[in-house]
Amino acid sequence: MDYDQLKSVIEGLLFLSGDEGLEAKEIATIIEVDEETAIDILEDMKADFRRSGRGIQIVEVAKAYQLTTLPEHISYFEKLATSPSHSTLSQAALETLAIIAYKQPITRSDIEEIRGVKCEKALQTLLSKQLIRETGRAEGIGRPIIYGTTREFLEHFGLRELSELPEPPVHLNMEEIRQEASALFGKDGNDQSPE
Repeated sequence: MDYDQLKSVIEGLLFLSGDEGLEAKEIATIIEVDEETAIDILEDMKADFRRSGRGIQIVEVAKAYQLTTLPEHISYFEKLATSPSHSTLSQAALETLAIIAYKQPITRSDIEEIRGVKCEKALQTLLSKQLIRETGRAEGIGRPIIYGTTREFLEHFGLRELSELPEPPVHLNMEEIRQEASALFGKDGNDQSPE
């Protein structure tokens, strides 16, 4: 693989790693180069991003490299965060919300077991939009947080109480969850959601 292809792969890896980022050693292992070479490529990429005036940058935080936005653009990001068009929910958030609505009270690990994937970001989104809340802690190891829907959830979807939700299937699976989310939240699952 040539140098430009390695840069491209690293950029994709950093994008996929999200907020957690990746250590140079991890990147080196994945792209099959030594750690020093990986660091050189990352430093070169940082300079490339600066030179080309990109809207993102590569930063190193606690030994992990990650893609971030430029701090000087924060006023634009704040506008996006408060704009009505930014109020839509992702499919992952909708699926997570449907699971919580039907199975509450429920822990994150139970939600992840049903969905088959991690749901931390979806939960953060739903909490920030006040559609769900922490209702307590479960007994057992680690005393995990229990989630439930909020009054805002009911208000937004025009429900007086949870009993007005469409009848759930006996055994939820991902396809059934998607169908329930679409039935409850709109045709494509993301055309009606609060700011």
